[in-house]
Amino acid sequence: MFIKSYFIQTAKSILIRLPKRVARLFEFIGEISRFKKQNDTRFSIDWKNVYPCLNDKLSSTPFDHHYTYHPAWAARVLAKTRPEYHVDFSSILYFGTIVSAFIPIKFYDYRPADIGLSNWQGHFADLCKLDIADNSFPSVSCMHTVEHIGLGRYGDNLDPMGDVKAINELKRITKIGGDILFVTPVGQQRIEFNAHRIFSFELIKEMFSGCELIEFSLVPDTGGLIENAAPELVKQQQYGCGCFWFRKI
Repeated sequence: MFIKSYFIQTAKSILIRLPKRVARLFEFIGEISRFKKQNDTRFSIDWKNVYPCLNDKLSSTPFDHHYTYHPAWAARVLAKTRPEYHVDFSSILYFGTIVSAFIPIKFYDYRPADIGLSNWQGHFADLCKLDIADNSFPSVSCMHTVEHIGLGRYGDNLDPMGDVKAINELKRITKIGGDILFVTPVGQQRIEFNAHRIFSFELIKEMFSGCELIEFSLVPDTGGLIENAAPELVKQQQYGCGCFWFRKI
């Protein structure tokens, strides 16, 4: 029943958008014809080289609020703390690669990234069982990652306690007095299998026992970034993005 409903909704969505897409295609054909007539001799234009981009005529640049704001938030925290080096576990690659221009980055992931940049090192890690000594790192991040662990989405083993194990490992390998930047979906607590978990504010605080919450910021359902957000706002979200800055005590 679920599969049938899914395909019906997908088909409806395609049919609703189809007339606009057809109209845009005809508009595109007219545009290339006009452009060829106006073209100078510097570039050749041939139909075999046509590369239609039909969905970019917009009044503003679209972007993913979660994945634009949370790395920007984390970079601003590091601009305040200025660690000697920073260790990131499986966050979006743009974060570590850009920050490595200013702060040396060690990046760990279940699927290592082969990136060649100065100040950037890539390593393998199973976040549920890190081969790293206790109290090793002064500055750690793990952003939009733990919500997936144990759901099998990325080839990892199914484990309902995967999130708990991962967070315990993050706390274990962080030095006392060290910082942990942790980002995850927040809102009405649930699992949307096998995509991700959504956590309550209270559960994240509980899971990070032994750490002091220095800052909580929020990307709400409506978009934007609320710095130093009221924790009560989390209860109003379906799929917000919680940005937690913890310090191990």
